[in-house]
Order: sequence, then structure tokens, then C-alpha cells
Amino acid sequence: MLKESNKSELFHLGFSPEIKGDFAILPGDPGRVDKIAKYLENPTFIAHKREYRTVLGEVEGKKVFVCSTGIGGPSTAIAVEELIQAGVTTFIRIGTCGGINLEVDGGDIVIATSAVRQEGTALHYAPIEFPATADFSVVSALNEASKKFDKKVHVGIVQSKDSFYGQHSPETSPVCDELTEKWSAWKRLGVLASEMEGATLFTVASARGVKAGMVLSAVWNQERHAKGLDCKEIMDTETACKIAVEAIKYL
Repeated sequence: MLKESNKSELFHLGFSPEIKGDFAILPGDPGRVDKIAKYLENPTFIAHKREYRTVLGEVEGKKVFVCSTGIGGPSTAIAVEELIQAGVTTFIRIGTCGGINLEVDGGDIVIATSAVRQEGTALHYAPIEFPATADFSVVSALNEASKKFDKKVHVGIVQSKDSFYGQHSPETSPVCDELTEKWSAWKRLGVLASEMEGATLFTVASARGVKAGMVLSAVWNQERHAKGLDCKEIMDTETACKIAVEAIKYL
């Protein structure tokens, strides 16, 4: 049984901020934490509270948290804020995405340089005119690390949204016209893929003066499917996890 939270613990993550780390890898799914931790040296379970499961390990002597964020912006922002209190200065999100650009197929890797801010959490950190942008050194490290793996890699802009079903069933929403019009704009602008946490992560990182990047595994591409093109559906995120850990060595 997990121990009761107390005032000496981070309010949501449930462990003492005296436990320090240099880096944090942020999957959304708590079930993915232990899968990533197996690539670290000396992985140690720290806490599991709400959607936040945390393990601490090492990569070449650097302390690395693996902490799940749950789904969406609010819980991601909380995880980042509290991990900063535990000393983290560099964040790498790993997760899944759905392809928008026709070049992105299921199983491909997407490294985000920036994210469309079609979410609400980042508005509490920066005005809408401020771009949600990844740190260049983290993007570079992820790109370099990805070369060690036999995967097709795309580097560019992604879209961050707050509603999964707003993307997949926009016709059921009272604001379907707005949703479909903007989706068409993302396609015309060459946006690579859609996910739900990147814009929040990048904006909070900018506001707090830390570094952040993101590597995603494409599950499939609804635009390829709509056009009758070959469309793989692949849920495996193993390569994205390995890329994130390998990137820390470069950083």
C-alpha cells in the first residue's frame, strides 16, 4: 500500500523533492513507465499517485526520472512543475500520435520542433501569440539518437489538442465546422501529426526556463486511410522509448 501524502511531498507526484533528478522522460501512460525504466541503470520505484507513476534511474551517471503524465495538458503541466522542484532541467516526452501529413505512416517516428497550441493549459503560462517550441539542443539530440534505429523519422511541427474525439468524431460536436476547418488548415500547413501534450510541455518549459523535447511513435494516419492509401496501425512505442534514453547520452 502506498503511504499517505504529507506536506514534505510533492503534492501530486507523492514523493519528496529532496529526491533529485537531472532529466525526466514523460510518457502519458503509467503502464509505459516500467517499460522505459528497463533501459536505465539502477531503476528504483519512487511513487505512484493518481496518474503519476515515477521511477528514478541513471543514464551514464545522470539521474533520470521516468514519470507518467496521464492524458492532456493540465496533468502534464503539474508533472513538469513538480519535477522542476525535484531538480529536473531537461524533459523529454515520449508518446503516440496520429499522422496528419500523408508522409507519416504507422510505426514512423516523429520528433517535434514545435506544436500548434490548440489546447488551453498553455494559456495560463503565455499569451496565444507565444510559440510552443522545443529546445534546439533536445531536438538535435533526439534526431541524432534516432539515426541508430531502423525507423523512418520525421522532424517538424505537430498539433496539440484537448479533445481526442474532437479529432476522430468532429461531426458529433456542436463546433464541428470550426474543428474541421482548422484540421484542414493543419494539413495545408504541413503539420506532421496530432497529439495531446506537447504544446503544454513546451510552453511550461519556456515559462520556467527549462528545456523540453518530444519524440512520438505514429499509431496510424487517418488521412492516408481516407485517401485509400496503405495505412499501417502500429501501437508499439519501444523505439521512441529507446530514442529518448539514447538522446540523454548526447545531452
